[in-house]
Amino acid sequence: MSSKTKTLRHADPHRDREAAKYEHPLPSREMILEVLDREGVPLSEDRLASLLGIESHEREGFGRRLGAMEREGQVMRNRRGAILVADKAGLVKGRVIGHADGFGFLKPEDGSEDLFLAAKQMHKALHGDVVLARVTGLDRRGRREGSIVEVLERANSRIVGRLFVEQGVMFIAAEDKRISQDFLVPPDGAKGARHGQVVVAEIIQQPTKESEPIARVVEILGNYADPGMEIEIALRKHDLPHVFSNDSEKQAAKYGDKVLAKDLKGRKDLRDLPFVTIDGETAKDFDDAVCAVPLAKGWKLWVAIADVSHYVRPGDALDRDSQERGNSVYFPRRVIPMLPEALSNELCSLKPKVDRLTMVCEMEVSTSGTVRHYQFYPAVIHSHARLTYTRVAALLEGREPEPPIEKKLHPSIETLYAVFKALLGARAKRGAIDFDSVETQMIFDEHGKIERIVRVERNDAHRLIEECMLAANVCASDFLIANGQPTLYRIHEGPTPEKLEALRSMLKDFGLTLGGGDEPHAKDYAALLNRIKDQPYAGLLQTVMLRSLRQAVYSPENVGHFGLAYEGYTHFTSPIRRYPDLLVHRAIKAVLSGKTYDAGDWNALGVHCSETERRADDATRDVETWLKCYFMQDHVGDEFEGTVSGVTGFGLFVTLDELFIDGLVHISDLGSDYFQFDQQRHLLRGERTGVRYQLGARVKVRVVRVDIETAKIDFVLVDSAGKPRSGEGEMPHAIPVPVIARPRDQDKKHSKLDTRLSDGGKKKRK
Repeated sequence: MSSKTKTLRHADPHRDREAAKYEHPLPSREMILEVLDREGVPLSEDRLASLLGIESHEREGFGRRLGAMEREGQVMRNRRGAILVADKAGLVKGRVIGHADGFGFLKPEDGSEDLFLAAKQMHKALHGDVVLARVTGLDRRGRREGSIVEVLERANSRIVGRLFVEQGVMFIAAEDKRISQDFLVPPDGAKGARHGQVVVAEIIQQPTKESEPIARVVEILGNYADPGMEIEIALRKHDLPHVFSNDSEKQAAKYGDKVLAKDLKGRKDLRDLPFVTIDGETAKDFDDAVCAVPLAKGWKLWVAIADVSHYVRPGDALDRDSQERGNSVYFPRRVIPMLPEALSNELCSLKPKVDRLTMVCEMEVSTSGTVRHYQFYPAVIHSHARLTYTRVAALLEGREPEPPIEKKLHPSIETLYAVFKALLGARAKRGAIDFDSVETQMIFDEHGKIERIVRVERNDAHRLIEECMLAANVCASDFLIANGQPTLYRIHEGPTPEKLEALRSMLKDFGLTLGGGDEPHAKDYAALLNRIKDQPYAGLLQTVMLRSLRQAVYSPENVGHFGLAYEGYTHFTSPIRRYPDLLVHRAIKAVLSGKTYDAGDWNALGVHCSETERRADDATRDVETWLKCYFMQDHVGDEFEGTVSGVTGFGLFVTLDELFIDGLVHISDLGSDYFQFDQQRHLLRGERTGVRYQLGARVKVRVVRVDIETAKIDFVLVDSAGKPRSGEGEMPHAIPVPVIARPRDQDKKHSKLDTRLSDGGKKKRK
């Protein structure tokens, strides 16, 4: 080894790190990239090894390191086998996002603009794969277009889909329509599955430029229309963990079903306080109980939350399973819990008339709705009643609940209502956004199919619990910030500059402005909502305002919660069904004991919990969409009134008034005209007729097609006489229409704004 290469190798800035990890350390990846970058030309492996002073006995290990760097997209080899930095080759590393029509996009890791991938390119990869791609130019629509050079990481090892047999050839069509390739099944690979059945298959050959993917059946789920099949498909399509490990089940079972005397040590005894739980009629996992008493100037409010962290310890089997799940998933008629039912529905659930371990947030609330003082501590409570929103609302409205609520509980409930009114007043003063929304519930028949869809009215009992939970969550955030304890915050950032500009452009058409300049606050949104609430265009503008906001996520960086107008906010009140809440409980306990809780990589945990939440949303949305399509098969030819709830370049999405179901009016069915899509104003305008179809407009439609396999419902517009509209004339701007929101049992105790402020509009399809 020459003195020059010795000096080069010893100058490796990461030499100590490599020496700590390996008995015979090699030059670090950073050093290898630095040498390649400095040389400025592709290097043969021999030349690179020589420059780095690699000895003969190190060549095998050095080759493995180069191979790993190649697989991860840091370097690549050209046609001559020479090594070069991938970035220098104009290559982009990213994840493939497939589309049902066969094409796709590459989402670059560096956050740069997406690359369009033509159908030919998508033959090489599947949705979710990590690839290296080369930018090849612009497509006819001006988008950056790419060519896949290499697949670095395969995302799919199994698929769920339907088996088909055509002319003796067996293949599987994936249920995830973002995977558009069919999977060939060898003659001995069907495992007895019949044509049309839903199966789970193992991929035995991934797609390449020259060949189709091949898979063999490993599980037969059943026939497509079997009751509950839509959930079985969603579980596997979205990789939702739905079977607990044996270790988790054993650990949960060993705790039994009663609180033990030894568990009460160090806990405040609150069993004499008249705690109650208030939930929906079908709830079984009761996270929270509340109680309030009057003070001279204000009230004392207790929010008691199930002490899941007493039973689920960091790193144990229950913790591993609950972290993997991230949250409970609430399908229609079925729940996939985050914790085994022995805990979620029994020992941790704050059931009435039994002792339960809790973490309590005790607050003093002023008559103006300000929390003057709070404290956290472990406690034991004894819930006095399991109440429902319907019964409590009846009591608050002066009606007799059915069944009646014990008289001795009335004073506490009335005190809770007084606290709620004060907190609500503080919320309005704070300027939190409160979008008007409609929640719906599916009513099922004995076969598990939708019988009808009904509107669910939110009453003061819902709002009472919501405000109590919000107050406790804010106190948890403040407590952890004040004590310097890392945690996961529930953050919600304001609108992006692009969305803000689009919103203001839309508002100009109505002679309106949004205050706040370049950085509006929630109170500016709230003020605008208040100004337009009685106007005929209120529904349109409310929807546009909602879609201008970003989604809430979990993060260790506290940037505040825009929609709720809080400087700090975290999730403390649902540890039975959300892993971030469990982490918050552990963090609070650590502070109380004078320690610091280290959960590991907080950033990675935030990303993971945000992703599992989106995964659950996607899965439940798939199930609900399928059920609605199945239900609508009996309504082909029927006519309904509806509202334009989405406008795209390929048509209008319409939400039916009576059923709260969405369908598409394709642009080709809008009339004999060419329509231009105005994205900022959310409208389609006919070039010849000048007819406008805008978000929020009232329309009448006929159901013309329901495709249950692709979960698509198609409408055509009809006039008042039931005849198809020709596209002549002028459509109305819009009339007030509430935002349609899906019921989310798992978020029932929190503001609608807390979970999701925008889904970015309707799912696109062509």
